[in-house]
Amino acid sequence: MRFYRELGALIFSALLASVAVAQQAPDAPEPGMPPFDQAIVEACLMGQVGLARQACIGVTAARCMDSDSGSSTVGMSYCLGQELEVWDALMNDAYGAVMEAAERDDAEMAELGSAAPKQAPLLKEMQRQWIAFRDAACDYEASRWGGGTGAGPAAVQCALTQTGRQALWLIDYQEMGQ
Repeated sequence: MRFYRELGALIFSALLASVAVAQQAPDAPEPGMPPFDQAIVEACLMGQVGLARQACIGVTAARCMDSDSGSSTVGMSYCLGQELEVWDALMNDAYGAVMEAAERDDAEMAELGSAAPKQAPLLKEMQRQWIAFRDAACDYEASRWGGGTGAGPAAVQCALTQTGRQALWLIDYQEMGQ
C-alpha cells in the first residue's frame, strides 16, 4: 500500500508540474492537445449563484475531453489540468481578497479593543489545512486505480474538483464581505 501511496503522490506532483508548464502558453495548446477554452468556466459562473455554481466545476474539461484528442489519458490529463489552473487562479484571487478583508477586520477590531480571535491567521491556517486535505484526498483517489494509467487523470480530476469547491467557498466569503 505504501508503494501505491508514494506512486500516487509522485503522479499527482508530476501532473501539477506539467500543468504549470502548460500554463506558460495558455493561448496555444501543445501540438496534438485538444482545444481548451477557459471562457466557458467564466460564462458558466456568470449565470449561477450559490451552490448552483458547483455545476461549473469540470464543464470546460468535459468539453475538452469530448474532442478527438481529449479522450486519451494524456488528453484527459491535459484538459483536467488546464481547468485546474483556471480554478486555482480563481481560488488564489478570492483567497487574497478574503485575506485583505480579514486583515482590515482584525485591525478594526484591535482598535476597538476586542478580544475576538483574529481572522487572518485562522484563514491562513484553514487554507494550509485544506491543502493537506486536498493532497491526501487526491492521493487516495489515485491509489484506487492500483497504479494503472487512470491514476493520473483521477488525481487531477480530484484536484480540480477540490480546488473548484474551495474557490467557490472563498468566492462566497469574498462576496459576503463586499
